[in-house]
Amino acid sequence: MATIKKFEDLEIWQEARKLSKEIIMISKSTALSTDYRLKDQIKDSSGSVMDNIAEGFERNGNMEFRQFLSVAKGSAGEARSQIYRVFDNEYIDEEQLNRLVLEYENLSGKINNFITYLNNNDFKGTKFK
Repeated sequence: MATIKKFEDLEIWQEARKLSKEIIMISKSTALSTDYRLKDQIKDSSGSVMDNIAEGFERNGNMEFRQFLSVAKGSAGEARSQIYRVFDNEYIDEEQLNRLVLEYENLSGKINNFITYLNNNDFKGTKFK
């Protein structure tokens, strides 16, 4: 595995960013644009995934990083639930629903795998050196 020097190098952050951008595009290009509460909720939760990965990484501590990854995983679940609401309100079609749900499930799995990796790693973070 290549050395990760910044959070932008993390595949999970890159995937979270891609999904957040897709949610933003849906919120601009569909009738979701006028459903202000749901639009803001799903944009916030999808953005929270990438933001918590970044914040946890920048804390420079393994324990804190795991905690923030756990929050990011929770936000991914929240965004996935809101995707169903977006579908139920007929802002996206079933194909978009299924693809986005699968992509968020995959991202949650990758975040969980990374938490497991950190749990099994003795590295404590640069702030403990």
